[in-house]
Amino acid sequence: MTEDELLKARNSRDLWIALGVSLFGATAFYFSTRATLHDLDYTNQIASVLLHGQLGLREKPPDWLNEMIPWQGRYYSAFPLGAVLSMLPVALLRNTGLIRSFPGHVLAALIAGLCVYFFFQLTKAFKGDWNNSSPIRPLALPAHRSLSEGGSPFRRVLLALFPIFGTWTWCNLGFGGAWQVALGLALLGQAAALYFTLVRRSPFVAGAFFALAFGNRTELLITLPLYLYLFLHQSNGRQGAAVSIPPQTGNAIGKGILKRGFPGKTQILIRFLCLPAALALMTAAYNFARFHSIFDFGYIHIPEVAQEPWYKHGLFSINAIPWNIYTMLFQGYESLAYFPYIRPNGFGCSIFLASPFLCLLFRPGGRYKVVAWVAISVLTLVLCLHGNPGSWQFSYRYAMVLLPWMFLLLTGNGPAKISVPEGSLFTVSVAINAIATWQFLWTDQVQP
Repeated sequence: MTEDELLKARNSRDLWIALGVSLFGATAFYFSTRATLHDLDYTNQIASVLLHGQLGLREKPPDWLNEMIPWQGRYYSAFPLGAVLSMLPVALLRNTGLIRSFPGHVLAALIAGLCVYFFFQLTKAFKGDWNNSSPIRPLALPAHRSLSEGGSPFRRVLLALFPIFGTWTWCNLGFGGAWQVALGLALLGQAAALYFTLVRRSPFVAGAFFALAFGNRTELLITLPLYLYLFLHQSNGRQGAAVSIPPQTGNAIGKGILKRGFPGKTQILIRFLCLPAALALMTAAYNFARFHSIFDFGYIHIPEVAQEPWYKHGLFSINAIPWNIYTMLFQGYESLAYFPYIRPNGFGCSIFLASPFLCLLFRPGGRYKVVAWVAISVLTLVLCLHGNPGSWQFSYRYAMVLLPWMFLLLTGNGPAKISVPEGSLFTVSVAINAIATWQFLWTDQVQP
């Protein structure tokens, strides 16, 4: 078998494994969760009227949609435009009568499955060669890097499943409400954007998924320079940081590059930024049309929100940092006299108690450790400025947007094959989140 044939066979194997583990993830997620908050379909409601050229509801929404904003004779949503546009396909199905209610359960399972797919494929960003015996060497792989860096196929599968089933994502996305689905789409958008940045290099597609991410969680705009840095500091002409290419193919590419030249940095920037820029401009116009300010998303206009004590210093304030830090890092569990003997508080607990696997973040090494830590740091700062650390949730739901960057750290700083500490911490993390998902979604043990 030639080297080209070996490469094609391995890529085909990877694709089938990715599809298989994605299907497993979506199925397991669907049958293990119950969308108890699927009636909170704010984005679907607005998407439905947007199909008819309206920005808000004319009639008073049901009482359970108490975060709709009454404003000048209409009812608006505090969700950014990107989150509403994400629900247009669902609204179209509903308006045509193919579905009758918001399919939060199905959407959450689809998001989970797609996240697993892209996380599995994203492990290729650390890939020299999953099989040390293979004669195929990676293009421009530094000599000090292990050929099997990133992990065996089994390790790749576990890492792909971890952000969904080994963290608070399982329970929170499982609620199936509009807020949770938006967080799930932001997680999916980031994972896919990183894949099309680091592995299958495509500025336009990466930009589209980045738009999906920040369209659902506006704070993710702050990571834009990091994506551009990753694009502009990779060697042009490569498919990502670690795709293996036979020597003959690499030589041919090199000769072709010398003849044709690379696309300029400006072209890369334009391809990546065209859709995010268009969405940003439309969001500004959307906000101005509703509240006469391009920066007003409407959240502070939700009835009684301005009077809530945690917003007395504003929607975002440095005074909120201690509460957020405590909720995210230090808040513990409650004790019970019966199985499972512990119960999470419905308003938060430490992400490290919810997912002990994250303790491995602090191992040395990793190809993208600097970029990942910068992203985690700036996003955590922005999240901690929010007056309310998440309300009804398991652990700290806002931290879902940190998981793609944590994934880069965990994949890059570990051994080639799954180690005993990794396997043990993965098992414990999945068990903790399985119990929490059961307690929140299938029992009445945790109540608001």
